[in-house]
Amino acid sequence: MKQYKIAVIPGDGTGPEVVREGVKVLDAAKERFGFDIEYTWFDYGGDRYLKTGEVLPENAVDKLKKYDAIYLGAIGHPDVKPGILEKGILLYLRFALDQYINLRPVVLYPGVDTPLKDKGPEDIDFVVVRENTEGLYAGAGGVLKKGTPDEVAIQESINTRKGVERCIRFAFEYARRRNKKKKVTLCGKTNVLTYAFDLWERTFYEVAKEYPDIETDYAHVDATCMWMVKNPEWFDVIVTDNMFGDIITDLGAMIQGGMGIAAGGNINPEGVSMFEPIGGSAPKYTGKNVINPLAAICAGQMMLDYLEEREAAAAIENAVKEVVSKHLKSLSAGKMGYSTTEVGDLVAKYVKEGV
Repeated sequence: MKQYKIAVIPGDGTGPEVVREGVKVLDAAKERFGFDIEYTWFDYGGDRYLKTGEVLPENAVDKLKKYDAIYLGAIGHPDVKPGILEKGILLYLRFALDQYINLRPVVLYPGVDTPLKDKGPEDIDFVVVRENTEGLYAGAGGVLKKGTPDEVAIQESINTRKGVERCIRFAFEYARRRNKKKKVTLCGKTNVLTYAFDLWERTFYEVAKEYPDIETDYAHVDATCMWMVKNPEWFDVIVTDNMFGDIITDLGAMIQGGMGIAAGGNINPEGVSMFEPIGGSAPKYTGKNVINPLAAICAGQMMLDYLEEREAAAAIENAVKEVVSKHLKSLSAGKMGYSTTEVGDLVAKYVKEGV
């Protein structure tokens, strides 16, 4: 029997509640499909920081490198200044583990409402491949004369040929495996960001020559936002830099029904990857058993797909479709018609029984 070692970081707020349901569904999948998961739980997050003053222990990265994947709940604590945990845990782990791809499926499931008029599941089904370790998030820059009228703030976008090419190549490979429209769209701003996106555009079309079966096109980031709202069916795989990817994936979450169902992966194809729900820790709902766990469950589904347990991943996705189309009144916390625990139970039931 194949066994996977999974590091679980429940995190803050409602993170432990949604991770609990995600693990419940993963356990249902492993029982049905004949593999095993060994979980190791880590207390990284706001409570630990408030007790110890330490965001992450020195050996955290070395420990996490020993696992097949990381399953994350949420990071963000109301009693900790914004940025400390997000930079000290999320961004730090992405960079230290070289998780150079942020993978964000944007899929509208049957029965889920979208704010887009006259659009349905057949129209909203694409993936954003976001470069995850360079760009404006690399932390290059500085401040001069802070707090004075002459203050200067500089934030530089770092783009390397290696970083850009490996992200673009991942997007082409993903479009080929996905095998739907077989199209990759480069999202950038070549008319203004002429240095960075000259590198992106040249690399994009050079790599594209190796994938004659994949169609290519280009859209400025502002146009991409427009077409995601007007004609989302045009997209299959979008590849873009760190900042633009951060923005358009939140727009993607809204058109697929909201943060309650949006999941993502921080991928290192040669190392350890981390999977998480896109929404935050939602502290106002903590402990009330009303938060929607589907995004965390979908993150678990992505993790199994990454581990090449494709049948199990498909079973979880089918179970989620069944639950949203036949049971839930809404994806919003407290309005689902079911508790957090009951939603997890429903998905696990459909995974066990098959849909």
